[in-house]
Amino acid sequence: MKRVRSGCIFQTLVFSQKEDLALSALEAKELNMKEAERYKQDLENKGTRYQITEETVDKDGSVVLKIRKEYNVKTDVSEYFM
Repeated sequence: MKRVRSGCIFQTLVFSQKEDLALSALEAKELNMKEAERYKQDLENKGTRYQITEETVDKDGSVVLKIRKEYNVKTDVSEYFM
């Protein structure tokens, strides 16, 4: 029988707006920052254990998050979060 002893998800998320919205770089950046903050708040509200390892803003205003988060609540993630 196979079971997961520990597990963690590593993701690179990009928050950006569609080009056809014709937003200025500043407007796009503000919307992207708000969307990234909503995502982080959603993780907090759900009680998801996570760690952001890198957060950057590209020239076009896209917000890039490199994140590791728990696979599910039944698996141990302590070895992934130091």
